[in-house]
Amino acid sequence: MRLVRAELERLGSRRFVQLMLVLLVLAFGVTAATTLASSHRPSAAEVQNARAEAARQIRALEQEYDRCVAARQGRVTPDEFGMDQYPTSCADLDPGRIERLPVTTDYLSGVFVFANEAKGLLYFLIAFLVLFGFLVGASYIGADLNSGGVVNLLLWRPRRLTVLAAKLGTLLGAVLVVSVAASLLYLGAFWLIAQVAGLPGTLDGDFWQALAALHARGLVLVGLAAALGFALATLGRHTAAALGTVAAYAVVWELGARLVMEIVGVRRVDQWMLSSHIGAWLTGRIELWDPALCDANGCRGMYVLTSGSALLVLGGLTGALCLAAFATFRRRDLI
Repeated sequence: MRLVRAELERLGSRRFVQLMLVLLVLAFGVTAATTLASSHRPSAAEVQNARAEAARQIRALEQEYDRCVAARQGRVTPDEFGMDQYPTSCADLDPGRIERLPVTTDYLSGVFVFANEAKGLLYFLIAFLVLFGFLVGASYIGADLNSGGVVNLLLWRPRRLTVLAAKLGTLLGAVLVVSVAASLLYLGAFWLIAQVAGLPGTLDGDFWQALAALHARGLVLVGLAAALGFALATLGRHTAAALGTVAAYAVVWELGARLVMEIVGVRRVDQWMLSSHIGAWLTGRIELWDPALCDANGCRGMYVLTSGSALLVLGGLTGALCLAAFATFRRRDLI
């Protein structure tokens, strides 16, 4: 406990960590202020007009479905409604099967609706926290290795793996606490904006369940980013090593290798990119299109990446790098 307490004090006293916290608050403040300035409480007339427009759109969907059914049953001639414009099965046009029907808040201009915007705001929050976790994780261990702080610490507690594990555990715990606190304050601020200068929207159980699931996946990604930065900086003995590795990966693999694989006709290029797995983890699943999967026998160009496979890739890579960092730290000359 003394070691963990000492590491918490060291982490909190770092100027870079304090600077990142200030930038985190500033970014959230600017976003909230911009939203508040661009939103207003809708009048009764605006709500009534939006409700009428939503009803018209629902009726249009129902009429389109009825026309499709009539065309497929032969109750109207092809020339009357253009039979070729409808799919073979009208189920895709059935309003009862549509994931989300038009609602009143969709047609309110200049009004912040929390239910409509919360998911996008949470994606922004997760992206910032991922960057925060990676930079703090890399600088936390990188600065100690570069300045000799780890050597001084080992004179007090001469167990290398214990010290490194304490540093990693303290980092992950601190980043998790900051992420949860920032999420509550961030979403709470926008909920208050919706109450004062906008509309809450439909905040039912399904909404909160989906938002909580996205937030949980985001926290896992933030933890992986912090551990990844920590591991890369430990292997490279410097914060810049982690930053350089990520920059090199983005340029060499995500851009260069992707282009080469597309030129030579490699199939399912996106499944070899970490960015695709990050998207699949956050959204639960993503559908990707690859024209290389089409041939003379037909086209099966669509394939899916699931959150399970994405977590396996992201977690496996981070875990392997952490194990390599611990193995290297155990044998390395730190002087």
